[in-house]
Amino acid sequence: MGMGKKILTKIWTHPVTEYLKGQWFFYCLAIFIVIARFAPNFAADGGLIKAQYSIGYGAVACIFLESGLSMKTARLMANMGNWRAHLTILMISFLITSSIVFGFCCAVKAANDSNIDDWVLVGLILTATCPTTVASNVIMTANAGGNDLLCICEVFLGNLLGAFITPALVQMYLRGDSFSFANPASGQGIGALYGRVMKQVGLSVFLPLFVGQIIQNVLPKPTNIVIGFLKKYHLKIGSYMLLLIMFSSFSTAFKQDAFTSVSSLCIIFVCFFNFGIYLFFTGICFLVARPFFIIKLFPVEPSKGESSLLYYYSYKLFRPFYYNKRDTICIMFCGAAKTAALGVSLVTSQYGDDKSHLGKLLVPLVLYQSEQVIAAGFFVPFFKKWCRDEQEDNNIRKDIEMGLSDHEVEEDPKLDSGRQKSESN
Repeated sequence: MGMGKKILTKIWTHPVTEYLKGQWFFYCLAIFIVIARFAPNFAADGGLIKAQYSIGYGAVACIFLESGLSMKTARLMANMGNWRAHLTILMISFLITSSIVFGFCCAVKAANDSNIDDWVLVGLILTATCPTTVASNVIMTANAGGNDLLCICEVFLGNLLGAFITPALVQMYLRGDSFSFANPASGQGIGALYGRVMKQVGLSVFLPLFVGQIIQNVLPKPTNIVIGFLKKYHLKIGSYMLLLIMFSSFSTAFKQDAFTSVSSLCIIFVCFFNFGIYLFFTGICFLVARPFFIIKLFPVEPSKGESSLLYYYSYKLFRPFYYNKRDTICIMFCGAAKTAALGVSLVTSQYGDDKSHLGKLLVPLVLYQSEQVIAAGFFVPFFKKWCRDEQEDNNIRKDIEMGLSDHEVEEDPKLDSGRQKSESN
């Protein structure tokens, strides 16, 4: 009996088993997709639990309430003033991604493949013009050790500006000959769109974040107890809420016959296209966040007495555009992600009462959300290790700068192992 217990314990703690246990999110997601397929009315918009409110507002609000409780106000405000990162992410999220997808869609449309529905191609363009997602990038950035404070700022700014930028981009891309048939009729429903988006961002993102910040500063001890309890028992509220958000998105898509309104080949095409384009966008985000030429042009920090004024001020202006690893992780998750929570509203509001092709338009958006979460989930452990290596290097560097001799550093086994790891890399 004792031997059998040891074997079971060994199996349960085996690295392969630990990895499989770590993928619990995807097992739950698969279960929720099956439920959404056979009982779509339960969690769809306007369904049994009124998911447009209970999940669209409630679940998202829980994520940002927890963020507001756990994040220090001073650090949050400091990240809100990081205009370089905001500019970088907004440029990638709205302009770079949408223009690339539009180019691909024009090429596919020119091929005249009857298996690829034209309205699905329009859905891909609409998806690419949407702002960054509301929930998943915050969860993934935090899990990977990235700058989740900056991520929250991007969610707020991106979705707030998306109400104005997304309709303008849609009008620009659908005005040409290739997709003029899908141009929303005379802006019908655009006014209602702004009101709906402002309401949703305000109530589900800004208000719970603000309430969490107030509670954290007024009642610090009870807040620390609650946060400590969540960490101690590994209660990942954000991940649970994200599952509900995706459950609602799939339920709405199945209820609107989004997946049955187009051919199987078209669905397969969209799945592969979404996955490939997400990886491509993530690579672009990395290259934009850490451009190699900035390090080549500005290898050392200047001093006013020794460096030329041109080098000094150029360094101050451009060198911060080479982001550290924590900020880079945030940029990669935010720049490539697209929202379905607000994206559905952005799509439906622009077309007003004309919902004849709504199912086809939503197929790429719903699939992209699920695929970006799956891909980001696989990135998390790699990004986490990558970020941890930089933190260890910084700790060693700080210790050396504080005056520790080589002998003192080597006597500390923790610092010594970190140094060896840094040198091996």
